[in-house]
Amino acid sequence: MRGQKLLAAALLAPLLLLIAGAFVIPVGITLFMAVADREVPAALPRTSAALAAWDGQGLPPEAAFAAIARELSDALEERRIGEVSQRLNFERTGMRALLLRTARAGPRLAAPYAENLPALDARWADPDTWRMIRRASGPTTSLYMLRALDLTRTPDGEVRAVDADQAVFVTLFLRTLWVSLVVTLACVVLGWPVAATIAALRPPWSSAALMLVLLPFWSSVMVRSTAWFALLQREGPVNDALVFLGLVEAPLQLVGTRVAVLLATIHVLLPVAILPMVGVMTRLDRRYLQAAHSLGATPWLAFRRVWLPLSLPGVLAGAAMTFLIAVGFYITPALVGGERDQLVAWFIAQFLNRDVNWGMSAALSVYLLAMAGAVVGLLKALTGRTPVGARG
Repeated sequence: MRGQKLLAAALLAPLLLLIAGAFVIPVGITLFMAVADREVPAALPRTSAALAAWDGQGLPPEAAFAAIARELSDALEERRIGEVSQRLNFERTGMRALLLRTARAGPRLAAPYAENLPALDARWADPDTWRMIRRASGPTTSLYMLRALDLTRTPDGEVRAVDADQAVFVTLFLRTLWVSLVVTLACVVLGWPVAATIAALRPPWSSAALMLVLLPFWSSVMVRSTAWFALLQREGPVNDALVFLGLVEAPLQLVGTRVAVLLATIHVLLPVAILPMVGVMTRLDRRYLQAAHSLGATPWLAFRRVWLPLSLPGVLAGAAMTFLIAVGFYITPALVGGERDQLVAWFIAQFLNRDVNWGMSAALSVYLLAMAGAVVGLLKALTGRTPVGARG
């Protein structure tokens, strides 16, 4: 018995390692990066220590002024000022210029620093500046999680909404949710008849039809998205067909619109919705339909009361897979969508690659993961109440 348990553990170990390496550890790192606040204490350790002993009333003691003047000068010389200035500038615009100006003037500054620093820049005489630096001294922060919901924390610690011209992320999440739900619904509606037809075919026709569904997987998402870019441009076949049929008088601007994002994403993800539905429908016992007809049910009633409920687990599985991919889609909206059509994944990539803001990208990822998990949980609850009715 002990040997069997050891063998089972040995067989499960690679799977557990894969799950840990591919999911648990990355998600844990993402959660940590969303609340980690290490830039200020790493670059300004003595300043952080001096501010930790400050009660937050008035201005901090001379030791804090002296520490930040020396440490900013050292950070500039050692080329470590970039991260701390970026961190503070993200919370309050203009902090990068203040820190760089102070760092460059560091060798010329002398005691009393509590007088010379405000003389250099009046913002050093503002207690809110020092409170913000103290708040950024770690080890954790709520800045990124709040900002990802268009919220911010005042110098007094109160949470409030950001200015209207900076409130973009709630709208972004709603847009991502809306696009993902529309794509999921369209893929299910379009894919259900295809899956039902494939399930009703006999070999070898069913295999041939399934192969046609699988063909798009042999080309990359980039290729398929680029093809839609070519199809939808003003001189493309779609506009040529619309003009030829007399539906429009002049070519339409389709690339860079929400319509282009929806069309291209539905095309790319349609096979993802079809395959789970085919897998369920091919295992359904058609004798249930025969029994319904023998009891006097009309074709529509038999479909609505028998076939649709039995195939619903496949529908929910296809919807879940489609939604999970759509909610984190990046390539297709980036290629065919405009500035107002980008989803959360595009902003995550921008914060990573352009702004090098790991905290903000991690916070957006956490909320995106939570949104996807909530939808999957809902689908799981619905699936648990759905009769399976499949053989085997």
